[in-house]
Amino acid sequence: MKSSIHKAAAVVATLCIVAFFTSTVISELFFDLETVARVKSLIVLPGLFILIPAIAITGATGFAMAKKTVKGVIGQKKKRMPFIGVNGVLILVPCAIFLNLWASAGQFDTTFYVVQAIEIIAGATNIFLMALNIRDGRKLTRR
Repeated sequence: MKSSIHKAAAVVATLCIVAFFTSTVISELFFDLETVARVKSLIVLPGLFILIPAIAITGATGFAMAKKTVKGVIGQKKKRMPFIGVNGVLILVPCAIFLNLWASAGQFDTTFYVVQAIEIIAGATNIFLMALNIRDGRKLTRR
């Protein structure tokens, strides 16, 4: 049961991050500022209210299943999770909120784009780390 919940939450969390990243890049490259502002708004609400519980559930169920294991594939996953969480809580969530506030006010200035670049780099990092965790999780379930 924990395994099924873990997998579902991990997929939801990963899809959220990928959707946020993709919609950000596409809207910035191909659409007008009104669309960028709308994307930023949707990332915050309902996006973060879907993502945050999904990440929390993924982490909680993962740590519960891994118990005290610190080596091997599980150990690697456990090492990545704190970075994914800290990156999300300290970088991605504040960036998303900031960018939404700035975009809704029509402030597409240097500060907006610097924070946008930080968010894109942090998002790409989390996508990469989450993909590694999914890969390793699939290795574990094949056994």
